[in-house]
Amino acid sequence: MRAAVFLGLLCSLGAYADYPSRPIHLIVPFTAGSDADLAARNLAQHAPRYLGAQPIIVQNQPGASGAIGTQAVRTAPADGYTLLLARIASHVILPATDSRTPYKWSDFTQISLLEINPYICVVKADAPYASMRELVDDISAHPGKLNFATVGAGTIQNFGPQFLFSLLGLPRDAAAGIPYKGSGELTTALVAGHVQFACSNLGALLGQLKAGTVRALMTTMPEPPKELPEVPTARGLGWREMENLAAWSALAGPRNLPREVVERWSDAMAKLALDPGWLAGNEKLGGVPAVRSPADTDAFVRAQYEMYESLATFLRMRQ
Repeated sequence: MRAAVFLGLLCSLGAYADYPSRPIHLIVPFTAGSDADLAARNLAQHAPRYLGAQPIIVQNQPGASGAIGTQAVRTAPADGYTLLLARIASHVILPATDSRTPYKWSDFTQISLLEINPYICVVKADAPYASMRELVDDISAHPGKLNFATVGAGTIQNFGPQFLFSLLGLPRDAAAGIPYKGSGELTTALVAGHVQFACSNLGALLGQLKAGTVRALMTTMPEPPKELPEVPTARGLGWREMENLAAWSALAGPRNLPREVVERWSDAMAKLALDPGWLAGNEKLGGVPAVRSPADTDAFVRAQYEMYESLATFLRMRQ
């Protein structure tokens, strides 16, 4: 009996010694062309050289503010062959703000943080607002008149403006959030004039900012990103609390991933953090590289969840 148990233990320990031995499927819970999708494809392009010859196949499973794809990974086998490109919206904000979400952040193995995405508020280039204060003054003077683009109720694109309204003593619906399927559609709607403003990740808007079709009015980063050295900061405008809002990507898997899988990825991510190609991809997407160990990533995600849970309580109290 003891021999059988010992043999089983040896087999278990050796089961993932050659991981990965087949392609890894990386689930993106948002649409193609979104920030999550672009971060996933940057990872899939460069990480395999540190994991062996097996490819990483990116699969988009959007819907329900990212809950559909995220839940698909939660219920997948914990073998390291189905992983999640976790985003702040689906991984933290949604379960922290909506009790109907079928998962919590703790239902996953956190492997590594990937990057931080500066959060900015923008208007169309010909909009009549020279500053963020002019925009919020118009919102305050005409509640319900203006609208902004979001990619779902439980996303930072929706949460950010509502949080700002509350800080200003305005109702959460002072401007109406118009949902779109992804950050690509959000940007298109803004450029087309279907919405008056949007607050989103720098990567999603960087192309239009460089083209001059949209203008940045504010960033929540403590310092302006290097791509927008003149953009005012929320702190400088007197809204320091807005610095709590910044998007990010992380790599996660189902709960109880084998230790060997986590260690294999942790080693690969440490090397990827120095990879010129991956770093260049991050810069192109407007991201700030932020690779961390599994333990540090777990602590980071926990802190983010608790913060947004507190912010959601604050917003409910201000209704």
